[in-house]
Amino acid sequence: MNIVADENIPCVQQAFASLGEVSLLPGRVMQAEQVRDADILLVRSVTRVDASLLQGSSVRFVGSATIGFDHVDRDYLQQQGIGFATAPGSNATSAAEYVVSALMVLSAQQGVELAGKTVGIIGCGNVGSRVRCKLAALGMTCLVNDPPLQASAGHDDFVSLEEVLQADVVTLHVPLIKDSPHPTFHLVNAALLDRLKPGAILINTSRGAVVDNRALDALLATRDELSVVLDVWENEPTIRPSLLQKVDLATAHIAGYSYDGKLRGTEMIYHAACDYFATPAQWRAADVLARAASIDLRDHGTDDLLAVARAAVLACYDIREDDARLRATLPLPVTERALAFDRLRKEYPLRREFSESTVLLREPAGAPGQLLSGLGFQLVSSH
Repeated sequence: MNIVADENIPCVQQAFASLGEVSLLPGRVMQAEQVRDADILLVRSVTRVDASLLQGSSVRFVGSATIGFDHVDRDYLQQQGIGFATAPGSNATSAAEYVVSALMVLSAQQGVELAGKTVGIIGCGNVGSRVRCKLAALGMTCLVNDPPLQASAGHDDFVSLEEVLQADVVTLHVPLIKDSPHPTFHLVNAALLDRLKPGAILINTSRGAVVDNRALDALLATRDELSVVLDVWENEPTIRPSLLQKVDLATAHIAGYSYDGKLRGTEMIYHAACDYFATPAQWRAADVLARAASIDLRDHGTDDLLAVARAAVLACYDIREDDARLRATLPLPVTERALAFDRLRKEYPLRREFSESTVLLREPAGAPGQLLSGLGFQLVSSH
């Protein structure tokens, strides 16, 4: 079979070699003539998959190595009898760890404790539920708003959007939906932004258009006490430079870019393709993943639990490095800046998840060890 794949899907050639010959292309500029003879098309979120791309092609299966699917016309695929699979939850842990790293940095900059603070989680699916677990481990009180999940699952611990907006931290983990009973396009608009409590932290790792970027830009011109963390932007890769300059932490849509998460996504769509074509799977992500380096905290004081957690988190993933890389693109002309945004994603450095790092502690059973374990780290006693 002929397979066309986004060049940013890791190990895609090795994984799909058992199914056919893999050709790599840049996903953002993938054209119809390039996929016309493909049997399998593999994409990420930057490729719009619809009739304009697939009409007249021989594509029989589309795999998106992402948790979202707003870039795919699923109705068209179904009408054409084209198989489709995504990778739900593949990068959820990575995105949750991004939120933790951001809060570690901001809490240090502002000199505040996280324990006892309230966090409003809008969307409690694969990512939001992991955020909830990790922030609860930090002693934060989690308020959850997710109307679709509340309606389908009958949970009774959800709160209104109005209550969430009064939290110390508001973090967004919803898909981009424009036409349903619960649309999320510009969910956080000027009116909602204005209701954020003084000094609140707003984090968006979902989709750029969930937040009205123009309204947020205008708001931050008058409310500099707010702290904002943006990983996703409207009109990527041509993002608003004025907004980039105003937010506290800014990254190039890489929250879910741990190597573990990306390989997990490759594995999930590979297995889905094997199932679709009734072919035994021959590749596993585990075969190419090795343990990350150990983090030695044996000489770190244990009185300040947040400081211990911060040391481990930032040793594993320091969001400030991604922030610096994106801000370095600001002096570039507009077209070059957009190319640089995509290059930051394509050439993203190796990043491992907390669970792949072993933390060395003198007393793992103590409070610091319990906290780190709650964040997902593996602990080893070492005297």
